Amino acid sequence: MTVFGFTLVLAAAFCHATWNFLVKRINGGPELVWLFSAVSVLIYIPIAGYIIITDRPHFGFWEILFVAGSIPLHLGYFLLLQTGYRKGDLSLVYPTARATGPFLSTTFAVLFLGENMTAQVALGAGAVIIGVVGLTGGIKSRAKNLTTSIGFGIGAGVLIGSYTIWDAYAVSVVLVSPILLDFVSNIGRTILLTPIALKRKERVAYYWREHRLDVVAVAVFSSLAYVLVLYALTFTPVVYVAPTREISVLLTVLMGSLLLGEGDLARRMKWALLILMGVALLATA
Repeated sequence: MTVFGFTLVLAAAFCHATWNFLVKRINGGPELVWLFSAVSVLIYIPIAGYIIITDRPHFGFWEILFVAGSIPLHLGYFLLLQTGYRKGDLSLVYPTARATGPFLSTTFAVLFLGENMTAQVALGAGAVIIGVVGLTGGIKSRAKNLTTSIGFGIGAGVLIGSYTIWDAYAVSVVLVSPILLDFVSNIGRTILLTPIALKRKERVAYYWREHRLDVVAVAVFSSLAYVLVLYALTFTPVVYVAPTREISVLLTVLMGSLLLGEGDLARRMKWALLILMGVALLATA
């Protein structure tokens, strides 16, 4: 993995952990996803417009297919993650999702994109999975939300693996612009969630009134985090990029335990460090 690619993914990990922490703190539902998706569209319109005017990207059948297919995968991920955050613990739901996601992404990359699976890649993936089992299974007697957190985390991880492979093919083979792919995905989420937002407009108004800065930050960082990953995927295989993103697990565990009072920091950090070791093996394979 090149230094530039690693830098992009590392920056994405910081952005990703930040917006996930903010979303958990706001504790919203689909109407919150609509709000920050709509705000993201407004923020990134100038950049998307500049790319369309200067690059004049081609949008034929395959480009439209992959852009359209990306929308429900990301929407499902956001909604599932939001529900998991409301019913579970951030520092359990998020690490489980972020560990399941790269394992499936790596597997899908080998099966569908023809990327190579080496012994080091397999060892790294195993370390990640063991880390997740330890991170969640060791506190069963004290965490009444354990099963719920794991369930939502695994579900989100399946969607992470699916949209990672789909979008990697879109930007590296079909050559869709990473910024335009994420921009259109935000437009799609906004449109699809508008009926819910209209029914819950009081909640939308509340989030904007009480959490405006957080909403804007989520809008900026959620898109930026993924655009950075997509750019890395244009010249770096999925088996390197997907696991390296999981550096954000350590950051999120720290945020959940220290800032949200979810506790059990010492135990969670030990297993999170094992996940990071697995990530390191995968990233340097």
